[in-house]
Amino acid sequence: MQRRNALAAVALIAASAAAFAQAPYPSKPITMVVPFPPGGLADIVARPVAEAMSRDLGQPVVIDNKGGAGGGIGMGQVAKAAPDGYTIVMALASYSVLPEADTLLGRSPMYSYQALRPIARFTADPTVLAVRADAPWKTVKDFVEDAKKRPDAITYGSSGNYGTMHVPMEILAQTAGIKLRHVPYTGAGPAVVALLGGQIDAVSSGPATVLQHVKAGKLRVLGHWGNGKLESMPDAPSLKEAGYNAEYAQWSGLFIPAGVPEPIAQRLRAAARAAANDQKVRDVIANAGSPVLYQDTPDFEKYVQADVKRMTEVVRKIGKVE
Repeated sequence: MQRRNALAAVALIAASAAAFAQAPYPSKPITMVVPFPPGGLADIVARPVAEAMSRDLGQPVVIDNKGGAGGGIGMGQVAKAAPDGYTIVMALASYSVLPEADTLLGRSPMYSYQALRPIARFTADPTVLAVRADAPWKTVKDFVEDAKKRPDAITYGSSGNYGTMHVPMEILAQTAGIKLRHVPYTGAGPAVVALLGGQIDAVSSGPATVLQHVKAGKLRVLGHWGNGKLESMPDAPSLKEAGYNAEYAQWSGLFIPAGVPEPIAQRLRAAARAAANDQKVRDVIANAGSPVLYQDTPDFEKYVQADVKRMTEVVRKIGKVE
């Protein structure tokens, strides 16, 4: 009798385990880590995308802001998370920079490129050079000429060393032959608040982060790191037009831990595609100043590989920043 009961118990446990293993994904809420504080591009993109993915997946996709280290803390957390599809991350272009920067500084990288798998890109905007509306500079040339007269006097804020607000300013400084003073913050939101409050003189930021303040007459955009015209700021010239060969794109994209099973990865890919095609999502992001420029997994993987290669060269030129 005891043996029969034991066998029955084992069978029951095995059946329960099998049923659990076969539970359809997702069967509980999903955490979307945003590796920056609220107010920056990653957060602006993540919130409408998470809402749309929630509808498609039938489970809540909950935002978790984990700022710090230019996005490295949040991305590192997701890289180490259980590869079950319940922890994902809305990353920015700092993804392509931070492992090389850590290596340059003699530190263990917070994550490896192999630990996070690209799923979908949502936006890809050139950053813009923003100053307060009462600043003395009306053009990029004004800004550069003043910086040449006063080396290390003009300050700019960023989301952290080697982050998406730091790198483009260093590219400009190298190209123009100027020295600027870098003041790192925990994210784009705090850096823009510091600019508005007069604690710093400038930022390089995604259009979405500063557009509302430009429209309100509080900030002025001198130029951008792209080519041609910006849809959200058509009057802003490119730095190339101003005579400085500086180019940089701040993209946002969804990543998952590399070990997530393929069926779950494909389910998340489908939900991301549905979110990118959702008109409400497109309107919200476009109104913020960053129109959706979606790339599905295969194209995004190629894009990221090329970006990592290019940014590795840029980081090595910047050198050690403590």
